[in-house]
Amino acid sequence: MRVLYVNHTAEVSGSERSLLSLLAGLPQSVQPRVASPPGQLAKAVSELGIPVTLITGTAGSLRLHPAHTPRALAEMSLAALQIHRAARRHRADLVHANSIRAGIELGLARVSPAASVVHVRDCLPPSAVTTATMRLIASTATTVVANSHYTADLVRASAPNARLEVVHPAIDLARFDPARIDRAAARARLGVAGTRRVLLGVVAQLSPWKGQDTAIEALGLLREQRVDAHLLLIGSAKFVARSTRFDNEAYVARLRRLIADAGLDDRVSWLGERDDVPELMRALDVLLLPSQEEPFGRALLEAMALEVPVLATNVGGPPELVRDGREGYLLPPGEPAAWEQAVRRIVESREQGRELGRAGRLRVGQAFNVEHHVEAVLAVYMRATARQRRDAP
Repeated sequence: MRVLYVNHTAEVSGSERSLLSLLAGLPQSVQPRVASPPGQLAKAVSELGIPVTLITGTAGSLRLHPAHTPRALAEMSLAALQIHRAARRHRADLVHANSIRAGIELGLARVSPAASVVHVRDCLPPSAVTTATMRLIASTATTVVANSHYTADLVRASAPNARLEVVHPAIDLARFDPARIDRAAARARLGVAGTRRVLLGVVAQLSPWKGQDTAIEALGLLREQRVDAHLLLIGSAKFVARSTRFDNEAYVARLRRLIADAGLDDRVSWLGERDDVPELMRALDVLLLPSQEEPFGRALLEAMALEVPVLATNVGGPPELVRDGREGYLLPPGEPAAWEQAVRRIVESREQGRELGRAGRLRVGQAFNVEHHVEAVLAVYMRATARQRRDAP
């Protein structure tokens, strides 16, 4: 089967890491090619030995704007033409769009007779634009794949007739293996931060919906209780174009003011984008994912695979990954006191922390391994191509 994968951005975030895991696990029966803007993702794909077709990227938001929206539409229209040509040259049996924006481009590209699969990995706010976008994707895609049942429900609310399937992303258990990482050495490399009694971390892009402000406020409450705690902020404000949904640069400035006002400058480390995420995660006592709403929560699985207890928002996909009280705890977003109490609950009983960690590794190995994910995706492809043949005029 010849498959063309389409991504709308060159940036590598959770969606792109999921795509790279899938590509690395494909069997020889699949001949992949990736259509992507030039940049970090294209480089990572090339390093896997997979050919890349360069296309026009877009940072356009689905929020209407008199200047940015026409530009985004022009970018996506050009990308659609490039995708159409790439699908023809690759003689693709199926084209897999890795995001909502890529799904719009794929809908415009008209790649028939190839089947089309659109991966929806985001929670869009209710609006007329969201409804129109989802209905466009549902009407043009052979199959829509959601990364969680929560995401699928949001798609279904806008596009009740969408041909939906749910496939959870997977984690590379070999890369996120606690046995290969010396935890004491990982903490030592962090300097003073690694000497704290409690080391917390948030691994996510810096954006308001990811809730780093809740983690900072919880840290302040821990310090008021004289808990020797430190917070690692791992990630950056990836999407900073004016057309993006959130003003992420303004959010980073607000986080810095929040830290300074609370007197926590020596208790928070800004680590930015890192290639050593497994080592940093292994050093943690607790990983936090305090998002306002989370479509999936890849960082949770990575931490669980490393036997690190997790605290996650209870809004979105995390309840499908974390069983409350077994691998970690599910908490309401925007309530720092609840997060502070949960941290103390874990770190005041080191044995409980170890039990949560062991349960997390077991959970990921059983339900979220790459082999299972690849099998599920290939099954979607087989059903999509069969449907496309059946529905062809």
